[in-house]
Amino acid sequence: VLGAADGPDGALQVSLVVLGLGYVGLSVAQGACRSEMKVTGLDVDERLVSDLGRGISHVDDVTDDDLGEMIQAGFTATTDPAPLAEADVVVICVPTPLDDDKNPDLTSVLDAAKSVGDLLQPGSLVVLESTTYPGTTESKVCPLLEEKSGLIAGTDFSMVYSPERIDPGNTVWGLRNTPKVVGGLTARCTERAVEFYQQFVDTVVPTVGLREAELSKLLENTYRHVNIALMNEMAVFCHELDVDLWAAIEAAKTKPFGYEAFYPGPGVGGHCIPIDPNYLSWVVRSVGYRFRFVELAEEISERMPAYVAKRVQDSLNTDKKSVNGSVVLLLGVTYKANVSDMRETPARPLAAHLSTMGADVRYFDPYAETFNFNGVELASEDDLEVALANADLTVLVQAHDEIVESGALRRAGRILDTRGVLSGDNVERL
Repeated sequence: VLGAADGPDGALQVSLVVLGLGYVGLSVAQGACRSEMKVTGLDVDERLVSDLGRGISHVDDVTDDDLGEMIQAGFTATTDPAPLAEADVVVICVPTPLDDDKNPDLTSVLDAAKSVGDLLQPGSLVVLESTTYPGTTESKVCPLLEEKSGLIAGTDFSMVYSPERIDPGNTVWGLRNTPKVVGGLTARCTERAVEFYQQFVDTVVPTVGLREAELSKLLENTYRHVNIALMNEMAVFCHELDVDLWAAIEAAKTKPFGYEAFYPGPGVGGHCIPIDPNYLSWVVRSVGYRFRFVELAEEISERMPAYVAKRVQDSLNTDKKSVNGSVVLLLGVTYKANVSDMRETPARPLAAHLSTMGADVRYFDPYAETFNFNGVELASEDDLEVALANADLTVLVQAHDEIVESGALRRAGRILDTRGVLSGDNVERL
């Protein structure tokens, strides 16, 4: 049974340590705090830890008020691994980026495993939530934990993989009501993970093992990656064929079975879609195959910023203007609507292409005070109306509500809408 200390009403209180306090780790910590667990957050970023201790959140989905409630419930953030020695449960939520060659970089995961192994106690539950390729937990994390602790996975401690499904900015689906997949090294490991997550997640879905749980996350994001790339490629030739792809999508999605709507855009951003399928592609290559769907999807999506820049050029030509010397205003430069996350945002390569073509690139984004590309750092325009008036062409890159719902867009000059959400005589859709 999880829990070692007396909690409210004499119940056993779980002592949890969350490693990595990004948008996943902090959300897990919040859910656990609401379930009256004793929660400690561990991160290597001293400034981040300091801000959290002062009640300043860096995550859109966890407000300062939310963080204040967590602190009142006993949450603490630290860079000191000592609390691991008293943890009943350890959840690892550290980043898993790509290296310069676009291969998996597990440095943070392995460092976290070493820290946990040094202080791991018998009977503990260790969960890896960081996105990775099938086999990581069993072949990389388990051996490190066993080597450092002298304990045996599946016997002395429980080892589980549970893919994160946090969707930043989603006001409908959050940690509690999004089903949680768990897969353990043994059946008992899985049972313990179900017992743990059921305390703050409505539906917990056990699967047959570690590798299947690891693959489920990559399957979800590869599915999205491939279908978004399909729409991006269709956007290019539909424009040449004078077909309104957006209208065709709206028509197709009325079918109540066998179809799910995906949409084109200026490229893909965030941690998941541009990164995660590469983990699967990499491990497939290690067994002698090529994951050609992922390679093609990546190629298509990576060329979209250049295609949008070409469309900017074409639109300016319609007004007998050249890109060189024209003011091009980018609206929304984060990777996703209504969040401040800039990771892998397609606005960055788009701005770089336009700048290389000689455009005077400016931007407006209520979620991003500054924006950098190619060593250039810009500050957001202060006034949307003024910025629109000064622009030769405006590009809607990210559909923040504050931008899309602004009446100022109706009075703007020509707008290239890469998100298919605007209408009007001054709007041209991707």
